[in-house]
Amino acid sequence: MTRRERVIAAVSHKKTDFVPYNISFTQQEHKKVADYLQDQDFDKKIGNHICVTCYNGYLYEITPKKGYWKDDFGVVWNRNGVDKDIGVIDGYVLKEPSLRGYRFPELDEKRMRADFEFLIKSSEDMFKFGSIGFSLYERAWTLRGMENLLMDMVAEPQFVDELLEAVVDYNLRIIDIALEYDIDGFHFGDDWGQQRGLIMGPCYWRRYIKPHLAKMYERVKSKGKIVSQHSCGDIEEIFPDLIEIGLDIYQTFQPEIYDIKKIKREFGNHLTFWGGISTQKLLPFASPEEVKKTVRETISIMGENGGYIAAPTHDLPGDIPVENVLALIEAFQNQA
Repeated sequence: MTRRERVIAAVSHKKTDFVPYNISFTQQEHKKVADYLQDQDFDKKIGNHICVTCYNGYLYEITPKKGYWKDDFGVVWNRNGVDKDIGVIDGYVLKEPSLRGYRFPELDEKRMRADFEFLIKSSEDMFKFGSIGFSLYERAWTLRGMENLLMDMVAEPQFVDELLEAVVDYNLRIIDIALEYDIDGFHFGDDWGQQRGLIMGPCYWRRYIKPHLAKMYERVKSKGKIVSQHSCGDIEEIFPDLIEIGLDIYQTFQPEIYDIKKIKREFGNHLTFWGGISTQKLLPFASPEEVKKTVRETISIMGENGGYIAAPTHDLPGDIPVENVLALIEAFQNQA
């Protein structure tokens, strides 16, 4: 099987020769491993099954404010702290619950098409995703502020509807461009969960997020493509809702939060789970042998009858020992 065929089979809940896998890195961890191995391209030799081109709003460095970046939406990100990959928002664009005076950015279609053309050319036999990060709730709160948006859900429902509709309209244009290319699916990034339950609770998620999410899923499904959703945290209570509106793959799947045997039993026939290898507890603190043992056990449980893409629960952060990264790669490559 090719890597692409292996992912498609797994999503179709069919047994594969071995479980497809994927590992991604933060900048800090990639540099650490690359320096250790004296190989800046080591990640290209892992055998990853998935490649993604992701639109988060293109970033432009602000000069002379070193470490500050502004995205297409006017949001300024301070990357001078620990997080060099995303950063922390420096102020909010929408200071009041109103879109008055604010215009969504023009799409840089030329740059976007170049990204998709590169994805197609460089993906070899891998499964190809188009993607939008900050795809709905996160895009809204990056503009308005998380606390403000959560209060708006209670006090300013008309504004929240207007804002989310504008986000979706913008996203649908990105999705339509992506679907012109030979991709296999579309991946949406949007964190809704805490360690225990949804940030906004299931009622407000169903009121505001679900109907808008359904529009984006439907656009992807209308072209026969696979839909994947990232959300950190505990979102088990809305798994039935996500299945209802057409979700195929849920990422990321955190073992600190979920009883993996229970989740596989209850939802494994309907969802493919992507993740499952802890970046919170296992990879930073376990021994290499413990890493290999846990990976084997997780694959055995989650990979039964397909429906699993083995992966860390996050881009590998900078606190993971190189030895554990190498143990993870070995466990994925040498499934037996």
